[in-house]
Amino acid sequence: MIPRPGETLTTADYHTAGEPFRIVDAGPMVGATVLDRRSWAETHLDELRRFLVNEPRGHAGMYGGFVVPPDDERGDLGVVFFHNDGFSTACGHGTIALVAWAVDEGVIDVPAGADRLEVVVDVPSGRLHTEARLEGGRVAAVRFTNVPAFVGATGLEVDTSYGPVTVDVSFGGAFYASVAIDDLGVTVTSEDVCDLITLGREVKAALGGHGSAVHPTDDRLSGCYGTILHEGLGADPLHQRNVTIFADGQVDRSPCGSGTSARLALLHHHGVVDVDDAFHNEGIAGGVFVGRIESVTDDGAVVTTIEGSAHRHATSTFTLDPADGLGLGFQLR
Repeated sequence: MIPRPGETLTTADYHTAGEPFRIVDAGPMVGATVLDRRSWAETHLDELRRFLVNEPRGHAGMYGGFVVPPDDERGDLGVVFFHNDGFSTACGHGTIALVAWAVDEGVIDVPAGADRLEVVVDVPSGRLHTEARLEGGRVAAVRFTNVPAFVGATGLEVDTSYGPVTVDVSFGGAFYASVAIDDLGVTVTSEDVCDLITLGREVKAALGGHGSAVHPTDDRLSGCYGTILHEGLGADPLHQRNVTIFADGQVDRSPCGSGTSARLALLHHHGVVDVDDAFHNEGIAGGVFVGRIESVTDDGAVVTTIEGSAHRHATSTFTLDPADGLGLGFQLR
């Protein structure tokens, strides 16, 4: 899969609220579903992931997705997500970017005069129904309906180098640990990013193997994927700023789409947000996702929608010089 001498690999590079998403067609993968293909990619495409993520072609914050077929004929396309430490089960910002790319590239036919377009995307955590809002022939925003989000645990106490913190765990396509940092002496700003990484890593490590992050039906979705550090900005509508520290200390520049769903599950559980209430979730780079709870399931999970915008910023063509001693690249942290 990695380019051989004389070969090239071309990617479409987007960002969603500042978070990169590198879109790649890596060819056929083995598996009946996108989740199966993710398992296959973990074994067979890790070198390609490293090639695309590592410096000098990428960086520690790089994220991307391999475009794959949907699970069945009712879907439009599928995607296997990757990042600096492996392959994730969910990615809201990537879903938004992928739909924008599919419209831009003509992968999805757009009826003449349409101002809205429904696109069904299969991701490892499940099937996402999305709607692209079109303005002047381009995608102005994408809203996706996520898999049901639910609470794993609340009120867990974790000791960190910043003192003891209270942690809530919830699922929004992946499991996240949420920590309010309003009183910790750090803020969700670029000036404090090193402290945020340290705190996020400590919380995630403390929850390794914890029972609150066990998926009830598929263990491939288990495990604490990241830590959401959040602070309040306003109440009407609810406005928070957050940063998600995931994988190997990776910083999500966007508000994190699956993380926003996980936050909504907690906010509903605590009686802060009700059905149809708008939740404005701001990322460390300044972009905002608007989340809403559309309904509550019989078992108390919440069905959420998340809306944001993506923009193409590059078309990249990569090669690998066989004489290059750095090979698949490197990461400095």
